[in-house]
Amino acid sequence: MIRATRVIRRDRLGSGEIVDRIVLDSNDRHRRRMAMRGVGGTAFLLDLAEATVLDDGDALALEDGRLVWVEAAPEALLEIRAPSPHALKRLIWHIGNRHIPAEIGEEAVWIGHDHVLAEMVRGLGGSAEPVTRPFRPEGGAYAGGHGHAERHDHGHAHSHGHHHAHD
Repeated sequence: MIRATRVIRRDRLGSGEIVDRIVLDSNDRHRRRMAMRGVGGTAFLLDLAEATVLDDGDALALEDGRLVWVEAAPEALLEIRAPSPHALKRLIWHIGNRHIPAEIGEEAVWIGHDHVLAEMVRGLGGSAEPVTRPFRPEGGAYAGGHGHAERHDHGHAHSHGHHHAHD
């Protein structure tokens, strides 16, 4: 089976033959080694040196030089908003206190759909509306302040702080 041994970040993607795409949710975009099959049927083994967060728009380089496009799958999430920046910060604190993955934006926070947390948010004066969109959770407190994935110029990312199984 052909292997994919390198991630090419979307901001460094040059020319190359994109032969297929894979659509992965946020959990499946944090991998090191896994058999995969693209939407068009291309079978390959993801075989990276270390667990890496694959971002929407990245490409996996197959051993023969062909590329497989990475697409973030839409997921069922809650979009959390508050009437003021201070109120949003307060909600973020309460969400963080539950140690669940969250994506933090300027005016909203997204978490996996959870009716109990939705009620908590509403009880604290915020809104929690169901949405379907790609999920890009933060890397966690021990990510060294790098957010989703620590990026380097040598063609791969180092992921940090996720609390789910890999491989």
